[in-house]
Amino acid sequence: MNKPDIAKLIDHSLLRPDATTDQIQKLCDEAMQYGFFSVCVNPFYIPAVRGMLRGSAVKVSSVIGFPFGMTATQVKVFEAIEASLAGADEIDIVMNIGEARSGHWDTVRKDISDVIFATRGVIRKIIIETCYLTTHEKRKASEVILDAGAEFIKTSTGFGAGGAESEDISLIKAVVGNRCGIKAAGGIKTLSQVKRLIDAGATRIGTSHGVKIVTMDEG
Repeated sequence: MNKPDIAKLIDHSLLRPDATTDQIQKLCDEAMQYGFFSVCVNPFYIPAVRGMLRGSAVKVSSVIGFPFGMTATQVKVFEAIEASLAGADEIDIVMNIGEARSGHWDTVRKDISDVIFATRGVIRKIIIETCYLTTHEKRKASEVILDAGAEFIKTSTGFGAGGAESEDISLIKAVVGNRCGIKAAGGIKTLSQVKRLIDAGATRIGTSHGVKIVTMDEG
């Protein structure tokens, strides 16, 4: 896969709490220049980003229940609806990680399903934060998300104890096959890393290092 094709898989992300308007503008300019799939920002910046990207093919992505996933379901639903109304094309929703770790899968399923039901017309990616889950929990989370009707499973927030690993992508791929997309995110900084993740089954890449990745030497 060549660099322009890789660029089309990248969600160019800036989710730091101290991100400034100027930095968000730079993010959008880079996304348009390099042909990234989307710009991923915190919900506050959705309207501004919508304007900054006007006339381009770059999509607007945002995050819900971020970064811990422990807000009440009703809050996630409200946040997701507001993000959609503000102009988000895609939303990355953090799963209730604590309930997953507790084995309360009915609660996890309802939390996800309620957001899915409330947000028709946008792409929904569910973040499972793989670094905190056992192999069994990763498989179970993938099954629950697939059953709930989300379009993507996403590995990580980038704010947890670890990020995207090829082994986790392969594990998720074995569960979902081609029935939903897989977004690798968290700690992705090099072209070789991206290629390994794509080879393992990733269909989207979330990173704040997109420019470096698509301009670095192949080696």
